[in-house]
Amino acid sequence: MTERPYTVAIVGGGFSGAVFGLKLHLARPEWRVAIIEPKKTLGRGLAYGACSPQHLLNVPVSRMEVGLQPSFAAWLQGHPGRIAEPLRESGGDLLGAYVPRALFGAYIEERVREALNTRAITGLTTLRGEAVRMLRPGPGVLLNDGREMRADIVVLAMGNLAPRPPSGCDPWLYDTGFFVPDPWARGAFSAVHPDATPLLIGTGLTMVDVTLRLANDGHRGHMLAVSRRGLMPQCHEAGGIWPPFLARHGGASPLTLMRVIRQEVAQAVSQGIPWQRVFDAARPAVPGIWQNWTASRRHQFLRHLRVRWDIHRHRMSPRVDDAVKLLMKKGALEVAAGRVAGYAQANGSVEATLRMRNGADRVFRAGRVINCTGPGAGFDKIAIPLIADLRERRLAVPDALGVGFLTQDCAVIDAAGVPSKFLFALGPPTRPAWWEITAVPEINLQIDRLVAQLSQTTQAAPLTSADFLDIGAGI
Repeated sequence: MTERPYTVAIVGGGFSGAVFGLKLHLARPEWRVAIIEPKKTLGRGLAYGACSPQHLLNVPVSRMEVGLQPSFAAWLQGHPGRIAEPLRESGGDLLGAYVPRALFGAYIEERVREALNTRAITGLTTLRGEAVRMLRPGPGVLLNDGREMRADIVVLAMGNLAPRPPSGCDPWLYDTGFFVPDPWARGAFSAVHPDATPLLIGTGLTMVDVTLRLANDGHRGHMLAVSRRGLMPQCHEAGGIWPPFLARHGGASPLTLMRVIRQEVAQAVSQGIPWQRVFDAARPAVPGIWQNWTASRRHQFLRHLRVRWDIHRHRMSPRVDDAVKLLMKKGALEVAAGRVAGYAQANGSVEATLRMRNGADRVFRAGRVINCTGPGAGFDKIAIPLIADLRERRLAVPDALGVGFLTQDCAVIDAAGVPSKFLFALGPPTRPAWWEITAVPEINLQIDRLVAQLSQTTQAAPLTSADFLDIGAGI
């Protein structure tokens, strides 16, 4: 790189974009680093912005440290009233406490705001808008209001995509007011009457968040959550350790690896060690295993085993688990295994015919049908302007499964198979390379490596799957 100050455009101001922008600014304060984000707040994104007080982090405070000053734990000590209950729950151990997600969002937002308020003329800036097109010749991006942001480097940090409508029968429903396509959208539940009986499609963490929010808002109607297997996220449990074991099975198939994990779980439980430690020990090896799998093996995992992996890997805090179980005990929430066989309008509601896993049919009258299938994919089809532009102009290539763009050490690979020298990506868009790249520890590792690579303040070796083995116990 030359000695002149560089200009870096970061597309997305959630956790990935905000923390990357802040760290790059700290490493190269003479550069112009612009975070492009349509929302007025930075650092929160969906995970830490569109949440209510009852939505807790799915991991303890210790797993949310990202190397900023003050640390997250130190910052939390200045909010004693908001962490009193989590501290009681953890026996006074702040690092082991599960605090509200909004607190982490506020922490990151404050760090970025402080940097923006003290920035130099060529320092950290923000542009309020949506990047819709790459400038060519460029590089740079065009915003939806017509402004052009010329830049030497563009970094895609768009986070997770919005959920896609469930595939299957009667898609007419998705164009009606009965369907809530994105439970994280502003005003998503404004038309859900407190006495309505919502049908929730999906039984994962999104369903947990939605039911807790509805219950907290005073919802009284019976809630039915349905998924093909009816499996719910499991709960965290503290204590014990388990040694890494999965890396030595890197060449095995998904089915073989799941059998290995079951054997390790049985051994751990027989020794009085929670099964959670086995999944924690397995997690750092996942990127390397994913890279070794063929496309058919990846498809096999996504089609048949992902759900079972996710409910053990992405867990609930004990307090959230207790709250969900209480809703189920009171009859406010029911979780069932089955699929939707059809919809029909019926006097201001929707009659959903459910084909239950036991083979029986059940008709459920729903006031609303809420999409709780979780973050979307479909990079090969989705029409989000910038993603579609990159795809159609062959500047970026979706993987065969559509879960993200092909990358090499964060550099986006074009249709000729060449890693870009100006276009990079962070977080979920890089899932084809790593798969497990949605949680804070992995994304923070990726951020630190890209900052070092671009700023050249330190010697930056390429990011490899072996690096993930060093991030410690999983979540």
